[in-house]
Amino acid sequence: MTATTDGSAESAGAGSESTPGAPPPGPAGAAAPRTEYGLPGPLHPAAQAGPAPGAAPSLPVAVTERPAAPPDPGRRTGPPAAYRPPGKPGAGRTATAADLPRPPDGSPREVYEATARATLHLLDRQDPAGWWKGDLETNVTMDAEDLLLRQFLGIRDEATTYAAALFIRGEQREDGTWATFHGGPPELSATIEAYVALRLAGDPPDAPHMSRASAWIRANGGIAAARVFTRIWLALFGWWSWDHLPELPPELVFLPPWVPLNIYDFGCWARQTIVPLTVVSALRPVRPAPFALDELHTDARTPYPATRMAPLTSWDGAFQRMDKALHVYRRFAPRRLRKAAMDTAARWIVERQENDGCWGGIQPPAVYSVIALHLLGYDLGHPVMRAGLESLDRFAVRREDGARMIEACQSPVWDTCLAAIALADAGVRPDHPALVKAADWMLGEEITRTGDWAVRRPGLAPGGWAFEFHNDTYPDIDDTAEVVLALRRIRHPDPVRLDAAIARGVSWTLGMQSKDGAWGAFDADNTSPLPNRLPFCDFGEVIDPPSADVTAHVVEMLAFEGRAGDARTRRGIAWLLDAQEPDGSWFGRWGTNYVYGTGSVVPALTAAGLAPGHPAVRRAVRWLESVQNEDGGWGEDQRSYKDRSWAGKGASTASQTAWALMALLAAGERDGKAVERGIAHLVRTQREDGSWDEPYFTGTGFPWDFSINYHLYRQVFPLTALGRYLYGEPPAPARSAPGGP
Repeated sequence: MTATTDGSAESAGAGSESTPGAPPPGPAGAAAPRTEYGLPGPLHPAAQAGPAPGAAPSLPVAVTERPAAPPDPGRRTGPPAAYRPPGKPGAGRTATAADLPRPPDGSPREVYEATARATLHLLDRQDPAGWWKGDLETNVTMDAEDLLLRQFLGIRDEATTYAAALFIRGEQREDGTWATFHGGPPELSATIEAYVALRLAGDPPDAPHMSRASAWIRANGGIAAARVFTRIWLALFGWWSWDHLPELPPELVFLPPWVPLNIYDFGCWARQTIVPLTVVSALRPVRPAPFALDELHTDARTPYPATRMAPLTSWDGAFQRMDKALHVYRRFAPRRLRKAAMDTAARWIVERQENDGCWGGIQPPAVYSVIALHLLGYDLGHPVMRAGLESLDRFAVRREDGARMIEACQSPVWDTCLAAIALADAGVRPDHPALVKAADWMLGEEITRTGDWAVRRPGLAPGGWAFEFHNDTYPDIDDTAEVVLALRRIRHPDPVRLDAAIARGVSWTLGMQSKDGAWGAFDADNTSPLPNRLPFCDFGEVIDPPSADVTAHVVEMLAFEGRAGDARTRRGIAWLLDAQEPDGSWFGRWGTNYVYGTGSVVPALTAAGLAPGHPAVRRAVRWLESVQNEDGGWGEDQRSYKDRSWAGKGASTASQTAWALMALLAAGERDGKAVERGIAHLVRTQREDGSWDEPYFTGTGFPWDFSINYHLYRQVFPLTALGRYLYGEPPAPARSAPGGP
């Protein structure tokens, strides 16, 4: 698939029944009002959408009476609509001034104009099917592992190799290394994997860029110091010994959910990766290596340096000894038991393949699932394998220079709900064709089947939304909360269908609350401390405990559903107040970092009824003011996950500036100096086309270990902040009095 150079799918705006350039319809027989800017504009949608003042909020539909969603024959049966090549218009109409609201009286002209430019830009980026999607940029290990997979399967071709190598070379730094986020420090495993991929592409080891890389690798411990995943990839070609990797027995799949270290103790992303890797670990395949990698060892004569075990009384020491025992068990494992375990793992994998061929909508589990099934006898022409390989091709983004970047995941549901919220909060009318089309698409993405989450919540009826185009097995709580918030801002022509979908999503979300009163992303009570202790799990976070940002989004959604006084909402609020850091910030699990956490929590608390003068809100305001940059923006580096002194520190970015502004505006600081400077920063740094530039990574997969640059964040969050500055906070429906926690 192809994308524009900034990662967005380029298309014209949603189609419309109205004539392009005509003013939006007003009351019968009346012309739409005009403004001093010459632009027509209805009222802010928050003042139009939702129940009439004093009306009772809609009640959720009882599970036994839940109406089925209308069948959608096109849903999840094939790939999403293709991207248009750069420079080619989409099928919908181009957004015009007629799509814009009028400016509020007395609003600063430059702020309104920046908001208008951003609105038109975002409308023009909507796919004709109704969704938005920006690139999801991570690091070159995705591209290197894609080439290694193709080498392992014998399907690597010259064109793919050339395009991947072009991208990987373009990401190399002057010192010969690769980082895992923009401006970050060199990273050993990423540098090793990128180096090996370029060797596959034919780059000679004595080329200057390769020599610099190998010298740095040797100086930093060589292959022996790399993460386990990197050494697994090398073991597939004999560049590393399987005997020097942690053992991962497939019998793990037989452990019931109440036994520690069963597969459901792992977060869903780790679970989907570990199950296929148990098969790979058991079979220990080795393909012929096309070259040696002696230059990547500190001493090629002794590639496996001795390491001392941690004390037996420590967690690390205990698990290291358990791994030794598993290596012994491998030699004596009953053959029938092992075969049964691998067969069970294969069934588990195949049952979780999505209709488009992927697994969980993310690239790493798909890669290892394809390898595991191939080792178990699935040939490349088997429907499961063919669909899996085709799905991997859809993770490729081709750039104008011919480079090919692999996305670890795709974020259309997330991007679409955030885009809808941004447009609505920026004054686009709630029945605008783009918003209605987005609502239609989101409603079609609702998940109404049971997934892995039901292991911990077996009696809970399904509902909610996932992050990706195809991921029915793993809906997530964060997306569900934001989709509900987006749908409530849209005046849909079928409100019964919309209300029913929302009711199912709210019911499912409430049922996914963890015992401590908060919410994780994919599972309830996924909090065992043991998985992170395993020698195998050195690649990042492998559990899914509750987080402040997800909990905040749920609380905000419940408040907008009139449930601020619900006991479950109150428990979430209490958890958030307890989770506040001493300096007034909140930790951000899925965005970077304390700025994201704080930008998520403060709007949720005030939506749920906490006064702007509440001590927790005041502490948050003081912290945000204290970390504002000289240029008026806010920024935070990924290093804050490793070093608390980096909290709230980093180059200003559009998305992080917006998060800080969203918190300050919710706290009643619209007329404050910090907001004035932050808004001015967004206006000043906006590009002529209405977008913002943002090379820095402000998204988080695993804190520190896997960073993300969501290319649409730079658009949706600044627009949301500017819209709320101009039009005010979107009011929540009538709700019961929350009282004071």
